[in-house]
Amino acid sequence: MSPAAESPRVLVADDQRDVREALRLLLKGEGYRIETASSPAEALDLVAGASAGSGRELDAALVDLNYARDTTSGREGLDLLAELRRRDPHLPVVVMTAWASVEVAVEAMRRGARDFVEKPWDNQRLLSILRTQVELGRALRRGERLAAENRTLREDAAGEGDGGGPRLIAQSKAMEPVLELIARVGPSDANVLVTGENGTGKSLVARRLHAVSGRAAQPLVTVNTGGLSDTLFESELFGHVRGAFTDAKSDRIGRFELAAGGTLFLDEIANVTPSQQAKLLHVLETGEFERVGSSRTRRVDVRVLSATNADLDAEVAAGRFRQDLLFRLKTVEIPIPPLRERPEDVPALAAEFLARHARHYRKRPRGFTDEALAAMLAYPWPGNVRELDHAVERGVLMTRGDKIDVPDLGLPAPGAAAADRTARLEEMPLEEVERVLIRKALARFDGNVTRAAEFLGLSRSALYRRLEKHEI
Repeated sequence: MSPAAESPRVLVADDQRDVREALRLLLKGEGYRIETASSPAEALDLVAGASAGSGRELDAALVDLNYARDTTSGREGLDLLAELRRRDPHLPVVVMTAWASVEVAVEAMRRGARDFVEKPWDNQRLLSILRTQVELGRALRRGERLAAENRTLREDAAGEGDGGGPRLIAQSKAMEPVLELIARVGPSDANVLVTGENGTGKSLVARRLHAVSGRAAQPLVTVNTGGLSDTLFESELFGHVRGAFTDAKSDRIGRFELAAGGTLFLDEIANVTPSQQAKLLHVLETGEFERVGSSRTRRVDVRVLSATNADLDAEVAAGRFRQDLLFRLKTVEIPIPPLRERPEDVPALAAEFLARHARHYRKRPRGFTDEALAAMLAYPWPGNVRELDHAVERGVLMTRGDKIDVPDLGLPAPGAAAADRTARLEEMPLEEVERVLIRKALARFDGNVTRAAEFLGLSRSALYRRLEKHEI
């Protein structure tokens, strides 16, 4: 979890005091700041207060579907969900109920819920869902704020401006093909593969593709496929029935069903294992699948977007990725250029990040010195847009004046070689050593997480936890 100053604020709405307290303790232990409500009216009051600029902006809401008025149908909670979405379209809402059914879950997703949790919940699954939705929600808010602050964005070229979806900063020549492809293939149902280095904004492009499509009113469901073990893959994507395995205490809807009528975004697709690839190919070819433990075949209509930082053609040539699956995923490919190839976008990106972090930390910097801008334009940004965001955040925290200067950004000294920086590992804190070794392993294997994990002697899930911890 991020430092306390960045801790996400989550609304927990449930009429049972013991449920609210259990969730408060669980989420507080993970670094979240919690607002609780015992009724729909209280929940709406809290959202209204956050929207009024109280400094208590909500990052996500965990909302029960059943309250005192009607304890079984979920209608009261569905009405609350609809009102929350109306008041704050970018607030991620995760619904929960002890009276689970496919019908209620589908209705909740149609009304704008981002995910669905059954009581009694699994702590790790709930936390994983919440982390994902907080990040997605924050990214959507960044896009909307940017639209207000940066009118130079070429909305016409991207087909933007009428869908209400996330915006892209794309003033550079290098981003013109990206904008053109979004405008041309976004409205279709074509499967799209988004490629590019880590931190270039692949997930934002996927969200934009969904926002300009005919499926924009239906769910966009995201899955980090690279972080799923073989044992969880089928359950996560296709669902399971009660009793399918030891911990299957109730039926569960898979991500394909949750995305029905909408879009399924498969991130880190290159790290899907061979056995998982075969199962994924089957549903993409036929539109049919079975929940784990069930013999009933289900059909689903979804558009599939996927993303990777790996060279999938090279993975196919090496026998690690199925060519027939690649054909299904890549009707169209949208490559995202690294930030070093689009320096014209750096000032606009930096200005957006400055405004957001200044508000968040209640700091006063309103711009950058000429030297700082020159340093940002000269720096190659190996971590791309994500690294620029972190550098500006550091600058907001470190500056003592009205403008951020070069030392505030903490950029490496010009000409400092990677070998020089890594040669003195014994002088570094343990966490920095771990960060350096992980980056070197990822670079050695061209971003392939599975091979980097094997090289480091870690499981893939353990490496993903470290990537999240170090924000790599």
